[in-house]
Amino acid sequence: MKVLVIGSGGREHAIVWKISQSRRVEKVFCAPGNGGISEYADCLDIGVLDTEAIVKACKEKNIDLVVVAPDDPLAIGMVNELAKAGIRAFGPTREAALIESSKSFAKNLMKKYGIPTAEFEAFSDMDKALEYIKHRKYPIVVKADGLALGKGVIICNTEEEAREAVISMMEGKKFGNAGKTVVIEEFLTGREVSVLSFTDGKTIIPMVSAQDHKRVFDGDKGPNTGGMGAFSPSPFYTEEIAEVCMNRIFRPTIEAMNREGRTFKGVLYFGLIITEQGPKVLEYNARFGDPETQVVLPRLKNDLLDVIDAVIDERLDQINIEWDDLASLCVIMASEGYPKEYRKGLKITGLESVRNDKDIIIFHAGTKKVGSEYYTSGGRVLGITALGRDLKEARNKAYNAVSQIHFDGAHYRRDIGDI
Repeated sequence: MKVLVIGSGGREHAIVWKISQSRRVEKVFCAPGNGGISEYADCLDIGVLDTEAIVKACKEKNIDLVVVAPDDPLAIGMVNELAKAGIRAFGPTREAALIESSKSFAKNLMKKYGIPTAEFEAFSDMDKALEYIKHRKYPIVVKADGLALGKGVIICNTEEEAREAVISMMEGKKFGNAGKTVVIEEFLTGREVSVLSFTDGKTIIPMVSAQDHKRVFDGDKGPNTGGMGAFSPSPFYTEEIAEVCMNRIFRPTIEAMNREGRTFKGVLYFGLIITEQGPKVLEYNARFGDPETQVVLPRLKNDLLDVIDAVIDERLDQINIEWDDLASLCVIMASEGYPKEYRKGLKITGLESVRNDKDIIIFHAGTKKVGSEYYTSGGRVLGITALGRDLKEARNKAYNAVSQIHFDGAHYRRDIGDI
């Protein structure tokens, strides 16, 4: 079986790594891939939004399955186009991916079907948005409606900060067209938990829980990023909480999407917050999360292709998904200056020093390979994932590995998993 994975980050490296272990795989391709992914897959020089070129490559190389991992190609309907071309694809359609690509759609869906979330209003008129924030209790949260690489959420402690956020998004186009509409919602307090789930539109099977660290600096300081690290499982996601989530959030969301004529098949990510009133939804993602995938997939015992096939063929209820009891933790090594301006082309050393440690997996996010050497090519460069008997052991192993890897200006948080 020949498989093509779309994307170039740490999430895609984790997916390629897991798929390459399948007994059924003959060859793995990745478009466009990165330096680390090239160890497991043939990287194709095709952009993630070039659907026409993807379809052409699939036909030329007789690719049997395409896994569409990032949000943007899902939002533009790559799965729809692959299906039209008779190519088997894993991921939601454009219609279903709207649950992530439009926050206002997602919030209105939750409101309509009684799925617990923060109180909110959505605005396409900037003056109305600015008037609304005059009468809010602070802090509040201002979100760009569309996709913004995980950075389109701003927590505002004052009206002045909220005004600045609204104006920068709607008038200043800080996040491009993603900020033409903004969602303004109440600020919720509690423990945040990520639960990714497999669903075929009828059955939903949650994966093991995870927690990520979005802010760039220790102590959850600084701007939001695509994620600076994650760990699994979350000690705050108890069996009791999981049952509440299944009954009040997970199944109702799948049923709501079906009723809206937007059946969701693929990986649905629930960004949750456990409040005093119970768990609520902060956001949905229409795909594997990053960096949560880097701590969740190493714990999956199943052949990932078996699960993917069951989702596509709508027989997920026939699969018994099993997870390793080990804990996992991932530390992101980023370029100095990320998530703002940063340098590229910096040589990475020390990777060989941890290569033979079975409990350490290095997922490349922003790297390129030149000969046998690796160089930085993005903001988030590497995800250092470690497995351990518990979170403490996984954390110690991960940071020990991080200490052996170097590139100029490497930045990472030192409190991942410090809860």
